[in-house]
Amino acid sequence: MNIELVQDLLDYGVVGVLGLMSFITLWFWIERVLFYRSIELASYRTKQALEIDLTNNISVISSFGSNAPYIGLLGTVFGIIITFYVMGQSGDLDAKSIMTSLALALKATAMGLAVAIPAIFFHTHAVRKIEVLIARWEILQEEKK
Repeated sequence: MNIELVQDLLDYGVVGVLGLMSFITLWFWIERVLFYRSIELASYRTKQALEIDLTNNISVISSFGSNAPYIGLLGTVFGIIITFYVMGQSGDLDAKSIMTSLALALKATAMGLAVAIPAIFFHTHAVRKIEVLIARWEILQEEKK
């Protein structure tokens, strides 16, 4: 098998997965923000029903935020393995090609962090909105008594 093909598949595969994760995370966060703005707290009779609706899709954002760095790191490790394999097979110790290959391998970790940092921000923001909305619902319930 052509090693350059393996490098390209690994590079585009990892970046593609991370890009998809980033898109889904952003999509779910926007959906949640719009939902939180439009929610009618008075229409909920139980706290459990409110919590179920408020926390929908939050676990996806959290999972992507916590796992994106590992996917990036996996891409980096495979990239380094491929770099060492190519060096060993060719016997070529050209510093330029080694550094270029290692830099491309590290790109996967950077991409993983670029997905994880906003995802964790989005998750934290959503969790805080959930806490505020539940507190407002509880205040409404106290006022009804």
